Amino acid sequence: MRIDPVQRQSLISLGSTIGLTAIGFLSTMYFAHTVGPSILGAYFLFVAYFSVFNLIGDGGFGGAAVKRISEGEDQNAYFTAFLLLRVMLMAVSVGFLLVARPYLTDLTSSGVFLWLVLALVVSTFTNIASNSVYGRGMVGVNQISSLIDNLTRIVVQVVAIILGYGVAGLAGGFVAGLLVSGIFNFRFLDLSPAPFGRSHISSLFAFSFWTFLSASGYLVFSYADTIMIGHFMTETDVGIYRVALQLTTIATFVAIALHTTLYPKVSYWGKQDDLSSVEGALARAFTYSLLLAVPVLVGGWILGERLLYFFYGASFVAGAGALAILLLVQVASVFMYLQTMCLNALDRPKDSFRVTAVAVAANIGLNLLLIPAYGIVGASAATLVTMVLNAALAHRALSRSIRVRIEPRAVGNIVFSALVMAAVVIGYSYIIPLSNVFIVLGAVALGGLIYILLLLRIDRGIHDELKDLAGKLGFPWPGPL
Repeated sequence: MRIDPVQRQSLISLGSTIGLTAIGFLSTMYFAHTVGPSILGAYFLFVAYFSVFNLIGDGGFGGAAVKRISEGEDQNAYFTAFLLLRVMLMAVSVGFLLVARPYLTDLTSSGVFLWLVLALVVSTFTNIASNSVYGRGMVGVNQISSLIDNLTRIVVQVVAIILGYGVAGLAGGFVAGLLVSGIFNFRFLDLSPAPFGRSHISSLFAFSFWTFLSASGYLVFSYADTIMIGHFMTETDVGIYRVALQLTTIATFVAIALHTTLYPKVSYWGKQDDLSSVEGALARAFTYSLLLAVPVLVGGWILGERLLYFFYGASFVAGAGALAILLLVQVASVFMYLQTMCLNALDRPKDSFRVTAVAVAANIGLNLLLIPAYGIVGASAATLVTMVLNAALAHRALSRSIRVRIEPRAVGNIVFSALVMAAVVIGYSYIIPLSNVFIVLGAVALGGLIYILLLLRIDRGIHDELKDLAGKLGFPWPGPL
């Protein structure tokens, strides 16, 4: 392909993210209508606890291995050291889980405890293979493996639900996806065991300690609200909240793709002291992330309640208030994810942790205060406040190394186009009542068309980049554009 490596890998990452999320949406809609919010909530709690104990098993060494391997020195030695450390920590993680078993009543009552143990063991193999491949710069392989993971998981889950296995079937599909993904990554793994010394272990520890703490902070953002909702409320509330959160993730497609693609690139540029490349890539990443996040925010505010009703069922409409706030969370997460990615890639994990630690403390405190009083809306508000705080602190820390900026003209064009789109969709809904799923989908399609056509007309920079990329891919560019 005659495409710049960053563009090529970003396209693979974006395509993978869109594909797996679309399939994930469809499967969740099926599960929501088939098993309801209670069983979905039990499964979401299983995933939350897996994430907690898997973090213990990783210990931050996954991110450290990616960083050190991506630097291009002693790759086989770092790979071997990482492999041994990861296996040791898996044993520690499973040990903690067995000790905590009497207190994990949600898991034992739903019958997925043994599935959780198996998931932690399988994830060790998958984690070693995927992080090593990612560190070698094979971002496309890493992203395709994520797609395979999700496809396998969803297929197995759908079959299991049809056969009546309930939450155990959902957990089993989760494990199956991990296993197949690990096998796929292993196929492309070109590193081999090699002798390593104390310096390699020390280097991994130096990075992993702060990475682990930063990952712990990210875990709090991802799952503390879920676990606390499960504690203070019911599994049904967990299911409603997580479905609303999932619907908002469409706003982060581009940000996730660029986060994944740029990390090894920024790591390399930082090692070469090429900070101007980092600044330019980050500014453009903000623009292209907001290109999707802003219209999704505006459209979600207008159509969110109807989308929950028709896509997931009447039981999930109770999540509309949380959905409106969570859409803002995803816009703030664009800045948080990309800036903390740069901090870690520029070998400043300590600063990344400090930023995250403040936000984590605020997140836990706000969740404890707001969830008992306001339920899932309170959880959403707590997440929004702390996500904005995290993004602001990350900006302050990163600004000490590089000039962090947005492209004001391009971002202004994005916001203007989204506002015009909103006016058209509101007018559409007044003329044609949103009484069935096809009319709602028509509103989504019309809004998206108006947005992209207007944006391409008023922003020649985005227009020319997309046209050039389409030409390199061999796609015809529409004449009217």
